[in-house]
Amino acid sequence: MPNGVSQFGKGIVEQELTRMFEPKWIRAVAKESGLIERERKIDPLVMFWTLAIGYGSQLYRTLGELKSEYEVRGKVSISDSIWHDRFTPELVKFLKQCVIHGIEHISQEPSRVLGERLSAFRDVMIQDSTIIRLLESLAEKWPSTRSKRVAACVKVSFLTSIVANGPKSISILPENTSEVKTLKIGPWIKNRILFVDLGFYKYQLFSRIAENGGYLVSLLKSNSNPLIVGINQVRNGRDIDLKGKYLKDIKLEKSDDIFDVNVELSFDRRSYRGESKKDSKVFRLLPNIIQN
Repeated sequence: MPNGVSQFGKGIVEQELTRMFEPKWIRAVAKESGLIERERKIDPLVMFWTLAIGYGSQLYRTLGELKSEYEVRGKVSISDSIWHDRFTPELVKFLKQCVIHGIEHISQEPSRVLGERLSAFRDVMIQDSTIIRLLESLAEKWPSTRSKRVAACVKVSFLTSIVANGPKSISILPENTSEVKTLKIGPWIKNRILFVDLGFYKYQLFSRIAENGGYLVSLLKSNSNPLIVGINQVRNGRDIDLKGKYLKDIKLEKSDDIFDVNVELSFDRRSYRGESKKDSKVFRLLPNIIQN
């Protein structure tokens, strides 16, 4: 462990924290968040422990006091400007990721471990939102877009975690915010399954989830007509070749006929410099998920 950090491992709480926040993880998140581009005067590991433990245990109240604590733990001397310049939106982003990581770690209790079939995943999550009516006096800041008279409403968007047994994140947004814009996909989705309703039905969103190593479960809109590119299972002995056909070309002979196939979804990538490129991704289509 780097100089200035080893003393944090003396108590039980400190031992648990150092196990929770491994040096490799801290450095990786520091770079990912933009807090540290190149480690020179400021070591993200020492800075993290100074802010996380130094503040709470010693009740330091000023940036100067925290800087002095950093210098003692890191065995370095830095200028005020170098220290102050690190208190940026990137630091907020970094610390937010640390808090989320800590909550996930604590929530991994025996009673909240996913079942055997889901053990390969880190979490199962559900994204949804609801509209809440506010006092009319707030209409100027949070105007309702669905009411015929002056009214105030907000959309409360929440991401629920099965492992944490509660909300992972909550956002308060204008009522007219589209469902897709309430969900920001990034590296956090890796090895997680996300359940969404048809308000999030957008192939570009599906693609971003897959590209970030995540998994998605969604209903299929009735007007969707994907191309079948692979067969996983056909039940009830139907001897037909589904590969190469479009979904709407298939007629079910019985109500209990089931087929499990891979389908190709085509979509336009977000335009760049006025140009938009075509793309496609392969997803699994499971039985009984076609929805109006």
